[in-house]
Amino acid sequence: MAGFLRSMIQVLPIFFFLVLQHSQAIRFDIAPAGTKCVSEDLQTNTLVLANYHIVKADLPHGSNPKINARLTSPYGTTLHFAENKDEGQFGFTTTEAGNYMACFWMHSHADNVPASIELDWKFGVAAKDWASIAKKEKLEGLELELRRLEDVVDSIREEMYYLRDKEAEMRGVNETTNARVAWFSIMSLFLCLMVAAWQLWHLKSYFERKKIL
Repeated sequence: MAGFLRSMIQVLPIFFFLVLQHSQAIRFDIAPAGTKCVSEDLQTNTLVLANYHIVKADLPHGSNPKINARLTSPYGTTLHFAENKDEGQFGFTTTEAGNYMACFWMHSHADNVPASIELDWKFGVAAKDWASIAKKEKLEGLELELRRLEDVVDSIREEMYYLRDKEAEMRGVNETTNARVAWFSIMSLFLCLMVAAWQLWHLKSYFERKKIL
């Protein structure tokens, strides 16, 4: 039992590190006439939760900026759109694999100064409501941590499969591109040889007509 607990103590820091990899809390500035986008490459059936808001502490006294926000799927479908807001949130489960992009831009800013936005973007294991899961399945303490760890391992395995499939897809694209480039090079070389042969024939005919040869 003591050996098991020692193993768990060694594993838990890794577990928490992996969970944090599924959560992105970032902060960035938006110029009055600019747009900032954040994207994440996600696979299908991934839970996504996000909250965003304007950081008031960085604004001049009396400023009341508003922002617009749009979230699009890999195929350009709008999953979330909000305008004239100082905060908002969105949540969904992915149905397509690829880059999901969240873009933010200023709706109004009378003082013409940039504003800071804080985006807390969670997905996968980090997005789950573990308090509700623990209450529903009557898990507590080490049991709950083991359940989280199990989900992390499943998530990593699915991510590895996803990356493997993407690598195979990219390898296929590279092989097809290389084959096309090779054929294009061969055709270009053949065309150059044909043009050179035609030029030689034309020059020879010209010199023969002028009785130079």
